[in-house]
Amino acid sequence: MDIKRTVLWVVFSFSLLLLWDSWMRHNGHQSMFFPSANQTQEQAANPAAPVANPAAGSPVPQAAATPAAVPVDAAAAPAAGKGETITITTDVVKADIDTLGGELKRLELLKQRDVVDPSKNLVLFDSGAAHTYLAETGLIGGAFPNHKSLFVAKPGARTLDNGNEVQLVLEAEQGGVKLTKTYTFKRDSYLIDVQHTVTNGSGAPINPSLYLQLLRDGNKPGGESHFYSTFTGPAVYTEAGKFEKMTFEKIAEGKAEHAKQADNGWIALVQHYFVSAFVPPQGKARSIVTEQVKPNLFSVASIIPMGEVAPGASVTMDAKLYSGPQESKVLEAVAPGLELVKDYGWLTLIAKPIFWLMTHIHAIVGNWGWTIILLTVLIKLIFFPLSAASYRSMAKMKAVSPRMQAIRERHKGDPQAMNREMMAMYKTEKINPLGGCLPIAIQIPVFISLYWVLLASVEMRGAPWLGWIHDLTAPDTLFGTIPYFNLPVGLLPIIMAASMFLQTKLNPTPPDPVQAKVMMFMPLVFSFMFFFFPSGLVLYWVTNNILSIAQQWVITKNIEKGKTK
Repeated sequence: MDIKRTVLWVVFSFSLLLLWDSWMRHNGHQSMFFPSANQTQEQAANPAAPVANPAAGSPVPQAAATPAAVPVDAAAAPAAGKGETITITTDVVKADIDTLGGELKRLELLKQRDVVDPSKNLVLFDSGAAHTYLAETGLIGGAFPNHKSLFVAKPGARTLDNGNEVQLVLEAEQGGVKLTKTYTFKRDSYLIDVQHTVTNGSGAPINPSLYLQLLRDGNKPGGESHFYSTFTGPAVYTEAGKFEKMTFEKIAEGKAEHAKQADNGWIALVQHYFVSAFVPPQGKARSIVTEQVKPNLFSVASIIPMGEVAPGASVTMDAKLYSGPQESKVLEAVAPGLELVKDYGWLTLIAKPIFWLMTHIHAIVGNWGWTIILLTVLIKLIFFPLSAASYRSMAKMKAVSPRMQAIRERHKGDPQAMNREMMAMYKTEKINPLGGCLPIAIQIPVFISLYWVLLASVEMRGAPWLGWIHDLTAPDTLFGTIPYFNLPVGLLPIIMAASMFLQTKLNPTPPDPVQAKVMMFMPLVFSFMFFFFPSGLVLYWVTNNILSIAQQWVITKNIEKGKTK
């Protein structure tokens, strides 16, 4: 039992430290353990200088003279003229494409709400002063059209209306080489087909390479909680290297490790709940490049040689751009391995079956809140024997706690004698001092996996439960927010604190008065932490605590009545 209390004391002390650190970061102060957003940007801005453009007087964006050269940021290349913004609207997205470069410069997700301002739709791609997130394509290997060339848009529909798809065709010509870029948007889909056709009218053979590039600043998405960490940054997938993600800091330092050459896979930019990924044609050799193009601006790109194009000939290359929520089934259908951007942490092997089970429960009940409750009940049933063993051990410990206290008092100055008498009592009463810890320890990986499933699943974003819970991924704010501390106050964390308090009453009272007071104070600390957590996570813990209390109460009463089996 002493071992258990020591473990709890360590966990409690560390939780207090993390709680204080998280509160400091939540209110804009410097972290003791983690760099703040400002620190991250500052570190990312200094290690590498902006990429220079050797073709200073040319609109061709070339970062170096090597075949794998990555185009520099749009701001680093001279503009070829002023374009117009063409807006394509479907049932799920509203996309702004600039004819200057044919780049996708704004993407509004019409079925996803913004975290900071829920009255607005979420904007993923953007080219504003506060946030840069772009999809750029073009040609390198010569004076060819690229993402700074002026394109001409062909006439056509701009909204989906009654059809199943809408296309935007853009054309640009430079030095007799014409690039036709075709965006195809489909109904009920975040997947955009991006086709590039090169027509050589120059009178000489050419060897262009197509680049597919995602460009983003290093800022975290707005509205992210400081009480849990999610990944924002580039990711690369190849059959050889599998899933590889890297931080903006590593890219700025030139230490990003990922596959550099492949003929398969994809590149992506990942953030909490959402992903943008370019999927080049499979079986085509390509180079993969990540770089810092200027302070706090980063790119990940695939560069695919299109082969020799004879005079008068054309060559076409198809690619796909997915930009939307990390829905597992959708990602699996887009490209192999793309579902891995939905990060379940280091316990993915356990987390994926849990999410699979949740989707089947949701298909029956149709509500993610009730899905969480039913899943918690099922997990509790699976671990019922282990939990019962744990609670039975704790109940026995509680029953003999007066005798334990008497032994401690009797052998205050003789620890060895105290331990001998305690071990003899354990043997007589058939008590395992670790019996309360080991069954719980076995369940910890499952609970951690469930935590990450609830945290990573965009399927629950904006999903209501009942009454005041309108979004299971947002904190419970039934009683409003305390302004100075920026503290959301909800009902579920209060219920959780009450349930933890009841659990401490059912557990054996620590003989040390200080430990006893700490154990009584712990529910308040954890409820304070859970005020900031998504209500779906708190709902899980509340359900789990209530079930645990019921099971522990029954076992304790049976032991008190002498019905122990």
